[in-house]
Amino acid sequence: MANSSVRRALVPAGLAAVLALAACSSGGATTPQATSGGTGSSSAAPTGPLTVWVMGDATTKFDTLVAPFTQSTGIKVKTVAIPWDSVDQKMTTAVASGDGPDVVQVGLSKLRTYADTGALLTLDDATLAGHANLASSNFLDGVAGKATAVGGKVVSVPWIADTRVLFYRSDILSAAGISTPPATWDELRADAKKLAARGAGKYGYYIPQWDSPLPVEMTWDFGGDIIGADGKVNFDTPEFRKAVDLYTGLYADKSVPTAGDFDQTQGFVSGAAPMLVSGPYLAAAIKDAAPDLAGKWSVAQLPKGTTNTSLLAGSNMAVWAKTAHKDAALALLDYLSTPATQVKWFQLNGDLPTAKAALADNALTSDPLVSVYAAQLANAKIVPLVPNWDGATGKALLDALNSIALKGTDKETALTALFAATKGQSIG
Repeated sequence: MANSSVRRALVPAGLAAVLALAACSSGGATTPQATSGGTGSSSAAPTGPLTVWVMGDATTKFDTLVAPFTQSTGIKVKTVAIPWDSVDQKMTTAVASGDGPDVVQVGLSKLRTYADTGALLTLDDATLAGHANLASSNFLDGVAGKATAVGGKVVSVPWIADTRVLFYRSDILSAAGISTPPATWDELRADAKKLAARGAGKYGYYIPQWDSPLPVEMTWDFGGDIIGADGKVNFDTPEFRKAVDLYTGLYADKSVPTAGDFDQTQGFVSGAAPMLVSGPYLAAAIKDAAPDLAGKWSVAQLPKGTTNTSLLAGSNMAVWAKTAHKDAALALLDYLSTPATQVKWFQLNGDLPTAKAALADNALTSDPLVSVYAAQLANAKIVPLVPNWDGATGKALLDALNSIALKGTDKETALTALFAATKGQSIG
């Protein structure tokens, strides 16, 4: 996702158990023990070494995270950092050569593309047997099991989560006579219009013109979806039209900036845009840019239409189909999926867990902001896994809405073009 942190000869399967390791805030992590078990398991312990591709620049922290795993199992892990802007090139080269890592972090927006190459191992029940921590029931419903299956096949397990919540300047809202953050989208539109009346250069809300999930979230919140019962993209619904009216209406009210290069962090800090929907990464940016604003801003779950479903973004972990160390790779995924390990990763790198038990850990719930993120994640979904969302369906969606809002294009003309551009797109 743009501007987000979100900005990832086979051997028999099925070996895992857990050992106690160094205590952490959740009461001690667990590490897979090299034991036999699972369908078709051999008696030999899984071996490595493993090469793991992680996205971004968190190599040192990931090495720290997996050190107890190596100590317990003897399986060495080599972490390779892949810059986000190099991910596609790196994966394309690996697929073409067949020479990939053993384990790879896959951003959810890229999952369909990479799964379609056949480069990722299918994680069926037989493959996961003996790895209790990889059971889909342990993870957030919006990203577990079939929720991220491609063509009916599960090829990854949840790793880190991201979501979108409402950021608001409580001091500015209060000064305008608004005592609480808007609970509905109708309230948000009304509040934004009131806040925009503060004077020149002042707005009530901010819409990132690159953020294709936002109108999808609005559609979900009005009780709809952009995927029909047949698995095909379908924007021609009453709920999507409500989302269009909300999105373009905020522009019509002059409640949002029209400049494409408007900076959301600076806009929020300065008070020019005192409300916006964004991810946890923005909280860190606000704290860094304006520590003096502490106590003058907060977050809330998304406003409601009929519901308040938000985006579930983040990354999963997958096993390379041609790995020579399948059992070891699965043992590592099992370790990474333990609640204690996921809490530790949150403490090391600030990424939200996908394991439900980790999200309920006091290390997270004691933070008022994180408790809101965790609550929102319980009602969040991924962007539909259609091919090339960013470059095709998502782009067509933004082209249509921004042409209406910014160029004055007739709504029906723009929507007809959107329907035509996305016809035939499918999650199948």
